[in-house]
Amino acid sequence: MTDRIDGAALLNEVEAFHRRFNVFPTEAAYVAVALWDAHAHLLDCFESTPRLAFLSPEPGSGKSRALEIVETLVPNAMAAVDASAAALFRAVSGVDGKRPTILFDEIDTIFGPKAGENEQLRGFINAGHRRNRPMFRCVGDGANQTVQAFHSYTAVAVAGLGSLPDTIRDRAVIIRMRRRARNEKVEPYRTRIHEREGFALRDRLATWAEQVSEHIAGAWPELPDGITDRPADVWEPLIAIADAAGGDWPHRAREGCVTLVKAAQTTDKHSLGIRLLTDLRDYVLIGVDKLPTIAILDRLNALDDAPWADLDGKPLDNRRLARMLGEYMTADNTPIRSRNIRTAGGVLKGFHAEDLADAWARYCPLPSQDSATAATPLQPSSEPLNL
Repeated sequence: MTDRIDGAALLNEVEAFHRRFNVFPTEAAYVAVALWDAHAHLLDCFESTPRLAFLSPEPGSGKSRALEIVETLVPNAMAAVDASAAALFRAVSGVDGKRPTILFDEIDTIFGPKAGENEQLRGFINAGHRRNRPMFRCVGDGANQTVQAFHSYTAVAVAGLGSLPDTIRDRAVIIRMRRRARNEKVEPYRTRIHEREGFALRDRLATWAEQVSEHIAGAWPELPDGITDRPADVWEPLIAIADAAGGDWPHRAREGCVTLVKAAQTTDKHSLGIRLLTDLRDYVLIGVDKLPTIAILDRLNALDDAPWADLDGKPLDNRRLARMLGEYMTADNTPIRSRNIRTAGGVLKGFHAEDLADAWARYCPLPSQDSATAATPLQPSSEPLNL
């Protein structure tokens, strides 16, 4: 009979193994990656699997090394930087029952501006995060083709430059890597020596997974306040594993969850439309209940670290602003539209904060507590604006 493994101690060892060779940007990143390594051994306990993404703006930030360490710790690792979609479909749907853990380095070649024709690979990564959602493909030649279901549910970790499409990013734990500072040291990784150490940890993770799988499969972990929808899908498996391990991992997992979810919301803001809504709330309609479009555009295009002054080579204009805001609804379920605003120089078209309030509440991340820019729509004023 196999002795019971101390899950908390084992996860501590997995985390320590990463710390020897990886410099992650936050403590939360070490927690998340160690839990993700363990979750790859427990996929059948969950309805979905979060993607793990090591991203950076520049090369030389440790992404590939992070993926290399993950490779030693997960079951049936399959490096897929140049694999075809057909090969991946068949690997995951294989008859031997050995579901691979897919590791994509240089993911920007699939999703980035140089991606080319990779729709099949993108579809595979999109579909495989949830169990029991096969992809259907025609198999055979000419008139003898038949429709076959290919299962794509498997753990996927990626590394690359830039960002990811919303469909992947919202289903991923994002670790934003950066180049090591001069005072940040790591142990040189030697495959012939250290790979065996990682494999030994991997085998112990597999044994522990067998011991706790029945308990984890029936678990419904309590998530931190405010973690709902897609972030909840991402973090529920990781927190369930932390709870099963015990020790300080339940606390660290929930703390790491909040940290990384907030960081993703702050960095990505999910879409250009949500970025627009958030900037209008936090930087433009501050202390006023309405502004003419010309004033809104001036303020948006003057914002530092914002995309509005250079959208496809030209600044945001009134037509594009109206089109983007028109995708969202007011509290009365009508599209947000410009309205007449009386100013000292006459009547101009513009937008009212009360029309945006419902979209702000539904789509925008909460303002940071230390920010003085949290806009609250004021009561409409009948006084003309001095413009």
